[in-house]
Amino acid sequence: MKRLSPVVGIMIGAASLGGCATKSYVREQIAPVSARVDTLESRLQQTDGTARQALAEAQAASTQTQGNGQRLEQLNGRVDTIDQRLQAQESRPKRARN
Repeated sequence: MKRLSPVVGIMIGAASLGGCATKSYVREQIAPVSARVDTLESRLQQTDGTARQALAEAQAASTQTQGNGQRLEQLNGRVDTIDQRLQAQESRPKRARN
């Protein structure tokens, strides 16, 4: 018990001497971290804006690509029809001109 009482006394003394930090001390300690957080938040907002703009452009390009694909399908149909007509004309016997 005699050995334990100095250790307990030191622990109680250290806890009571530590005290509480003042508001100004806490603000001084937090200020650099807060400034970095503000900078990172600003950069994050810029990055988010850039990402949103890129997404909008990608969606517009996708819509345009779909429209172009539909046009190509229509043109393919027309080309196939013309090709069939040409093949039908070529397979007919040619008449001699008088």
